[in-house]
Amino acid sequence: MTYDAPPPGWDPQSQGYQQQPGYNQQSGYPQGYPPQAPGYYPPGYYGAPAPDHPQAVVVLILGIMSLVFCQLLGPVAWIMGGKARREISESNGMIGGSGMVTAGWICGIVATALMVLVILFIVLAIIVGAVGSSH
Repeated sequence: MTYDAPPPGWDPQSQGYQQQPGYNQQSGYPQGYPPQAPGYYPPGYYGAPAPDHPQAVVVLILGIMSLVFCQLLGPVAWIMGGKARREISESNGMIGGSGMVTAGWICGIVATALMVLVILFIVLAIIVGAVGSSH
């Protein structure tokens, strides 16, 4: 069985059909549908994923490199990651990549903490060496 368009002149109200409340009279969609603004989707809509933040991969790479190669990159990953996380949260779902940014941000924090601990250890070793050699 195929369903075709109603015949010309057919009026649904003359047949006893009523328009449901809350529906747009012209389009037949619920109020607010189809989306009025580009990028707007109703709650529960599963469309294409949001594009990643432009710096998501950079923050992740900096965070990993700060742990593996050079702790001096840790504060850079920490600061860039914090800024990117803020931008992602303020975008209300329009920008993705929060997992990559968060991973890079955390790696930057850990690398910075390790760098501070190493610096404190070196300073403490110098102090102990200077005090020990003066006696």
